[in-house]
Amino acid sequence: MKNPFKLFAKKQKPSEPARHAKREWRKHEGRVSFSKTVLALSLMFLFIPLFVIIFYSFNESKDTTFTGFSFVWYEKLFLDSGDLWSSLWNSLFVAITSSLTATVLGTLAAIGITWYKFFGKSYIQSISFLPMVLPEVIMGVSLLIFFSGIKLSLGLFTIFIAHTTFCLPFVYLMVSARVDEFDYSIIEASHDLGANEVQTLFKVIIPAIMPGILSGFMMSVTMSLEDYVITSLVSGPGSTTLPLYVYSMIRFG
Repeated sequence: MKNPFKLFAKKQKPSEPARHAKREWRKHEGRVSFSKTVLALSLMFLFIPLFVIIFYSFNESKDTTFTGFSFVWYEKLFLDSGDLWSSLWNSLFVAITSSLTATVLGTLAAIGITWYKFFGKSYIQSISFLPMVLPEVIMGVSLLIFFSGIKLSLGLFTIFIAHTTFCLPFVYLMVSARVDEFDYSIIEASHDLGANEVQTLFKVIIPAIMPGILSGFMMSVTMSLEDYVITSLVSGPGSTTLPLYVYSMIRFG
């Protein structure tokens, strides 16, 4: 005699919620697989050229044909490249000074524009993002015309002004995002505890928005170090930065 429970188990079908959950899980697996594929392709697109450059840096020949493993180019880099270290120092000096200036100005602007209401606030917010959307060539030419108009000699100071100008909106954007999430009751609590405006700024507000400040500073340093277009338009004699030096070495050998 057959077991009636086995017959019942064979005839029983999965419920509709179970089938729906299974279909959703398959869709989720498909999305995860697609996301992993896109991530892998993106990483390959970014890092394979870097690995190729690193590989050929050990090539004994200047050509793309690999003729043998050698450290000759690293010897020339560290022993015979005085101009390289000078350009690296210029890049670091401009990057740090312009980033610090942009961070201070951007932080103050983010606090003032976000918290206070005044006439033309929306227009100032819109104008502050112009350096982010303008092509670098247009911004560089505009700054060059401005420097020429006020008879300012091109050099490290003009590069500093240019880099501060295009780094400022990024600092403002990151800090203002943190300021928007700030809990204003903390300021009231600090005042109730006897803190004045300056103490509240440095002991309450600044620590709360510090992640945005650090993010803006780090991005500013990165953008300043790698900038070529604007720097090439506003630089002068003796103010060669690392990107300009590398480009000249690639072009002229």
